[in-house]
Amino acid sequence: MTAAWRVGIDIGGTFTDVVAVDGAGGSVRMGKVLSQADPVAGIVTACRSIGIELPAASDIMYGTTMATNAIVEGRLAPIALIATEGFAEVLDIGRQNRRELYKMAVTPRPEPLVARESRLEARQRMDAAGAELTPLTDAEIARLAAAVRALGVESVAVSLIHSYLNGDHEARIGEGLKGVVPFVALSHQLNPEPREYERTNATVMNAALMPLVARHLEQLIERLGARTGLHMFHSAGGMASAASIASRPLALALSGPAAGVAAAAAVARRLGLPRVISFDMGGTTTDVSIIVDGRMHIDSNQRMAGYPIRQMMVAVETIGAGGGSIARQDGQAVRVGPDSAGADPGPACYGLGGTQPTVADANIILGYIESGRRLGGSVQLDVARAEAAFAPLARAFGTSVQGAALGVRQVANANMARALRRVTIEHGVDARTCTLLAFGGAGPMHAVSLAREFGIGKVLVPRFSSGFSAFGCMTAEMNYAEQRPLHMRSSRWDATELASIAGRIAERLKEPMIKAGCAPESLRVAVAGLLRYTGQSDAVEVPLVAPYDVLATDRAFKATHERLYGFATDEVWEVDTLRVTVSAPPKQTLATLPAEAVAASTEPVARRACWFDGDQPRETPLYDRDRLPAGRKIAGPAIIADTWSTVIVEPGSTAWADEHAHLHIDLEGGRK
Repeated sequence: MTAAWRVGIDIGGTFTDVVAVDGAGGSVRMGKVLSQADPVAGIVTACRSIGIELPAASDIMYGTTMATNAIVEGRLAPIALIATEGFAEVLDIGRQNRRELYKMAVTPRPEPLVARESRLEARQRMDAAGAELTPLTDAEIARLAAAVRALGVESVAVSLIHSYLNGDHEARIGEGLKGVVPFVALSHQLNPEPREYERTNATVMNAALMPLVARHLEQLIERLGARTGLHMFHSAGGMASAASIASRPLALALSGPAAGVAAAAAVARRLGLPRVISFDMGGTTTDVSIIVDGRMHIDSNQRMAGYPIRQMMVAVETIGAGGGSIARQDGQAVRVGPDSAGADPGPACYGLGGTQPTVADANIILGYIESGRRLGGSVQLDVARAEAAFAPLARAFGTSVQGAALGVRQVANANMARALRRVTIEHGVDARTCTLLAFGGAGPMHAVSLAREFGIGKVLVPRFSSGFSAFGCMTAEMNYAEQRPLHMRSSRWDATELASIAGRIAERLKEPMIKAGCAPESLRVAVAGLLRYTGQSDAVEVPLVAPYDVLATDRAFKATHERLYGFATDEVWEVDTLRVTVSAPPKQTLATLPAEAVAASTEPVARRACWFDGDQPRETPLYDRDRLPAGRKIAGPAIIADTWSTVIVEPGSTAWADEHAHLHIDLEGGRK
């Protein structure tokens, strides 16, 4: 059998999505199945749902919440930490920062990820310039190896003071641990920056994920065989080889959400949309991100489960609001989420044992989803079960089940609106000037009402919207990135030194990509700086273009600072951190995916009663999205559905499909 299918897979908390393209014939398939506890079994099931056996796949590219779930749920492997003598308590000391400045009941710090008895101190020291102060002897390395063996762990994190400037001692300790433990994480390789607390915490988290991810990759590679290439979507918005991810599993921390944002950025670039809010509402969470001029915002200072993650990641605001979010009475109000019915037992309308009211139940009660419809190949929706789940809530507030469902939907929208507000304000973007790009299983059902609340005039529901993150995995470029401290002031600008440093990093990043089969001439290098005024805490990202002219950089920095903060000055600024990204073009893009040949139809395929307010239902036409001709205007209220997703065109809005099979919705009263 000749492996021909290129397959993108996104494993979410409720559903696993799959999009595949036949490299020989060009046909496209998409599927959705319930997520499983065993991710390898989930991938097999997802592929079989669209008639593909794993040996028929030439490449599998997938994003997973495995690392995220392990961190959030505390399922990390026990490890040892080796720190410089006198610095074993760095995880206890942490930072003095307070997350809630004016909250008297301070949120407790999360417990250190390494028990005190599993922290070892190495007799060695580098100074702040990376010069050796206290030598690291072979006898000391042997002592540390014996101590690690006595602890009985299978993974070790090594984080020494000032190793970001000189990693020789860490590298020697890593060599000395070979044969003692199978997994070693070195901080100078993972996070070559100062901030010893964040660097140590990231290294520890990476080491604790290594056994879990390595075993998963081994099982999957064994199941795939030699003919199928495996690529993983990483948190900075691109693909990486399985071998690279095995040593840096922390790169998977936002794998799934980042894939959707990467796909949204590709659509924004193709359609020439200057400002886009990526709005991904799935079964468990909603992920929101900002895309400006087709570029994702990459952040390296995020947190997960209360722990700092000093890794380059797509800046995503995640809230516990999805189709499975549970609604409950909270005094005289209704609270929705953050807890979710997930895939097991799922919303009540799934008929799998769930009895609590959820957002998905509200949408089927309001008529937006047809009762009896099948999801994920095995879930048949039942409106009667949804109404039974909502009956207690309706009685508590003296309203009908439809009134209760409308209220729950409004609360869920308000929760998501707060996330939109945070992410736009933090990036200095007026949401009213943006296009809301909605995807995920539930995003297109809530997008219009959410856009109207913000005064957003345009909603875009892309092709493959229900499996958009899987599509993002399949069409993403392979890229590797690294950042390192620079601290180059504008008053002492040295373009030659900057070019030399960027060039060395780029050459280092190209090596694994060439080994993975990328042609050297196809690789692209992008350089950016995190710039700030001297003494400023936060830095802003500014592209740096050869020959790295200081005046051009000054203009770009001031323009960015003005947009974000409303002012710019002539003070001295500095490049705090240098970021280099090397990328290879994707084999598959949106433009290369063929459109299915179907007979166009402008007539509704059905009509049903839908509730848009608390008075009476309205007869609403239902259109087949796959059969809509390009440019055909459909006035709301209307429902536009395909096999996997439902788009709600509310009263006062107009929808039309373009030649790329994207669905555009224009709202009355929004800013164009």
